[in-house]
Amino acid sequence: MNAALPYTPTDQGTPTAMQRILVIEDDAGIRRGILHALRFNGFEVLEAGDLEPGLALARGEDFDLLLLDLVLPGGEGLDILRALRSRSTAVPVIVLTARGDEADRVRGLRLGADDYVVKPFSVQELIARIEAVLRRSPGRPEEPLELKIPGGILDLGRREIRFADGGWTALSEKEAELLAFLVKRPGRAVTRDELLAGVWRLNPKAVETRTVDMHVARLREKLRDDPQQPAIILTLRGRGYLFQAEDP
Repeated sequence: MNAALPYTPTDQGTPTAMQRILVIEDDAGIRRGILHALRFNGFEVLEAGDLEPGLALARGEDFDLLLLDLVLPGGEGLDILRALRSRSTAVPVIVLTARGDEADRVRGLRLGADDYVVKPFSVQELIARIEAVLRRSPGRPEEPLELKIPGGILDLGRREIRFADGGWTALSEKEAELLAFLVKRPGRAVTRDELLAGVWRLNPKAVETRTVDMHVARLREKLRDDPQQPAIILTLRGRGYLFQAEDP
């Protein structure tokens, strides 16, 4: 971790009540630096330096966010992530690792990590990412890990679509959240403003963006939905988008 002065968050990011963060990192020096920065910024912390104590804390303690190293004595940090996601989709996870390989990033994200920070990183970057993840997932409610969609299943735990023919495709965090938002509102028009507020947590009156349309276009491709004549996510001119729950 790069040397840096303690970071003081903005009012928007400062926790309104003491939030608890579990830090599982095998490098004692990096772990001490993270713990100091978190306490300085008003967080309560739990810590572990290898796999078994980390698993015990992840399974037995309540916490608001997990900072997780991928390489641990005794096993992989992904084992802890897998165990956590098997019982809960609510706790956000930021993966910390020296690995820069894309395959490792994809594995972590597919197992349900919310963000990914490659070492070395600065204190400022880490705290800013923690605040951002906590802002966009405040007290995420428990929900079914799998939702039925035409032609297959939306797996929220793995962030992927599994098709009845055995194929599958991975989703980004926002793609999965957007699709779940639409799937839970079948047969009715959902406006772009509603999607911006409900998925991106943005004030639709204060921003001008085409991000909703771009994400819908990517989802149609991943759903194998014909972009010229979509049958799953329909465009209702002047009204928004409608999810067609039945197989066409």
